[in-house]
Amino acid sequence: MKPCDESLKKTLDLVKQMLDLADEGDAVREDTNCGVLYSVLRDSAYKVKLLAEEEREAHKRKGWWNQST
Repeated sequence: MKPCDESLKKTLDLVKQMLDLADEGDAVREDTNCGVLYSVLRDSAYKVKLLAEEEREAHKRKGWWNQST
């Protein structure tokens, strides 16, 4: 896998961690300010995910992305 593809893979892994943390934090929060924090985290994760997925598709079209990953 090319280094640029590895970075995209790490970014998508980070997005999953961000979404998991937002869900976890939201489940145990005790006030609305935390709810705002986890909503922003979730929203940011989805924005990064969209960009990373679009870039991954561009890499696939170029034949760079290892299709088995």
